[in-house]
Amino acid sequence: MKRDGEKIPMVTAYDYTAARIADAAGIPIILVGDSLGMVVLGYDSTVPVTMDDMVRHGRMVSRGSSEALVVVDLPFMSYQVDAAEALRNAGRLMQEGGAHTVKMEGGVSIAGTVRRMVDAGVPVMGHIGLTPQSVNALGGYRVQGRTKAAARRVLDDALALQEAGAYSVVLECVPAPLAKVITERLTIPTIGIGAGPDCDGQVQVFHDMLGLFPDFVPKHARKYAELGSDMTRAFEWYAEDVRNGAFPSEAESFTMNERLLVELLGEES
Repeated sequence: MKRDGEKIPMVTAYDYTAARIADAAGIPIILVGDSLGMVVLGYDSTVPVTMDDMVRHGRMVSRGSSEALVVVDLPFMSYQVDAAEALRNAGRLMQEGGAHTVKMEGGVSIAGTVRRMVDAGVPVMGHIGLTPQSVNALGGYRVQGRTKAAARRVLDDALALQEAGAYSVVLECVPAPLAKVITERLTIPTIGIGAGPDCDGQVQVFHDMLGLFPDFVPKHARKYAELGSDMTRAFEWYAEDVRNGAFPSEAESFTMNERLLVELLGEES
């Protein structure tokens, strides 16, 4: 798609139903992101997310998608210790979680691990710029690469991942001009999230774009629906129908042979 100049849409999904919907819409890449920690599990960051969480949700999504490339995040501390542990955990995501590829945060610091994984047959998508697993080290959710030195680090990270064999790299919260330069320098696709319009593709969080997560909406998110409000109204409507006896109706109920019921009651008496 990069070679042909075709932009790449990518969305997150965390369960079977969401994956089926994304697949039906023709989304070519579905990310089972560790962002599920916040939008599904209720944590305040991605740090508490475990391998078991990612395997479980990867399995749900892989069952719901028949066309898309399914990418599953390696969670915090599942690949940072050493390459051998990273390989074992990536193997779990692919064998147990149904992942086609894995995603890892970091650049120069993890390039050796990426090379080891690619050599072992594990396709790796990189993730640089704002890396949410390192939010405590970064001092919060901040745009990365605004100074000359910081921009150099982000560019070096991108080049290191490409050299290590990553097939794509996510650029998160990177100034648009810097993301444009990186996209032009790389032969592999860049996927932006808060990185401007010049990346080869874009990724958005399912709950953000559908208006399902009111706690926090990032600047880079665009809402394409307000399903949260629609769902609230639907629940209120349902509750009202139950309270006033309008639900269920006769059409939504099952019947039986009235004679058999009379006989049953007669036997009881």
